[in-house]
Amino acid sequence: MLSVVFLLGLIGSIQGQEKLSQDTLDCVTIGFNVGTMFPSASSSHITLPNGTQTQNGTMNSLYKSPWLDFGIDAMYKFKSNWVADVEASLFFGSDNLKDRAQRIPTLFTVDEIVIGDNGVDAGVTCFNRGLDLRIGGARIIKVLPKNPNSGILAKLSGGIMQQQTIFTANNAEVPQLTGDYKRLYDHQRFGWTLTEGLGWWFMSNGQNLVNFKVTFEVTECWSHSTRDYTIDNMMGLTGKDNNKYFDLIYTIKLCWMFPLTGKASYDYYYY
Repeated sequence: MLSVVFLLGLIGSIQGQEKLSQDTLDCVTIGFNVGTMFPSASSSHITLPNGTQTQNGTMNSLYKSPWLDFGIDAMYKFKSNWVADVEASLFFGSDNLKDRAQRIPTLFTVDEIVIGDNGVDAGVTCFNRGLDLRIGGARIIKVLPKNPNSGILAKLSGGIMQQQTIFTANNAEVPQLTGDYKRLYDHQRFGWTLTEGLGWWFMSNGQNLVNFKVTFEVTECWSHSTRDYTIDNMMGLTGKDNNKYFDLIYTIKLCWMFPLTGKASYDYYYY
């Protein structure tokens, strides 16, 4: 009888001295992004072949903002709360090419319309579209004692970006915007990017569907034209575009994440 009482007391003593601590996750995570992009007016510029700089022709001067951004993230979160990240995204505006009649007067009328082959307004819309691919890393700084998988997120990544003007005719055929002709006006550019971001990373303790990150990102893009011939009267271009472009872009982004693992486990310590 005394031995049973002693055993029950020992178990109670151990349980009373138990310390519970949640473990950090080590997992692959897939995320889906949606964001809003704003190109900078004051910090973007173009370097002309003679070395002078201008802001006429930056992404901000070409397109009205904001733009929408959609993408996918493939991430690996280490137990140390470092994150390796590969991200691909598509961004675009909505009929947002600025000053189209002044830029391409041979294509647009003074009313900023394009006449189709049926002699009426072809309903042409002009908008920017771009592809962005990055690889980088991030660090989760823990601030919640009971959730070591969440915290302030600091990230850095580099990659490539291609963007151009897209022309679509909705009401009629437009021969002057078919084949190679539309490449004269599309401002297609390709370049390298560097992105810094700061935000919040949250992973739920118990429900894998409640996992997200919100970030504010700053992207620097150094690009050049990929076309052999470009027409833009406002930029003074009627031939090869040899300008060098620097664009600064701000992005507010929400990513919904799906860890490919179970919920975080718990470590038990006895003393």
